[in-house]
Amino acid sequence: MPTTTTPTQEHQERWQEIASDPLLGELPYKVETNQRGQIVLSPHRFSHSELQRTIQKRLDAARSGGEVFPECPITTEEGVRQADVTWASEGRVSEMKQTGDPPALAPEVCIEVMSDSNDWEEMHEKRRLYRKAGAEEVWVVTEEKEVRFFADEEMDASEIAPDFPSRL
Repeated sequence: MPTTTTPTQEHQERWQEIASDPLLGELPYKVETNQRGQIVLSPHRFSHSELQRTIQKRLDAARSGGEVFPECPITTEEGVRQADVTWASEGRVSEMKQTGDPPALAPEVCIEVMSDSNDWEEMHEKRRLYRKAGAEEVWVVTEEKEVRFFADEEMDASEIAPDFPSRL
């Protein structure tokens, strides 16, 4: 009887191929895949990385009992996406590891930093994918350093990290 793979397994297998390619590992870009397993590259500016680091430090200070991860790959129904910054409780990290590599379960908080190459339509799609993969909240940081918090709807503040500022 032939074995069958799920779309999640197919995305994870494709990601492993990409992750083991020595040439792709040297690229200075954020690498993601779309629903067809095609590579999507997003170049970053230093200011983007700087903002990611600021978010990581502030999130570490605002929330204990978990881990902050930069550039966290998440297997979604439409390929592997890499959230710029994430936060996962210790229990969630264990659950994530059980879903394969990259995990098919998202951390509780997924954060995207917008840049010239992003628009709100793309952010809406990423929010949908992260939420469907299990994220409880998705934050979007604008180029003006405004932090917008989303669960089912937009919120005034994060429920997971209520002390996190709405402006960086």
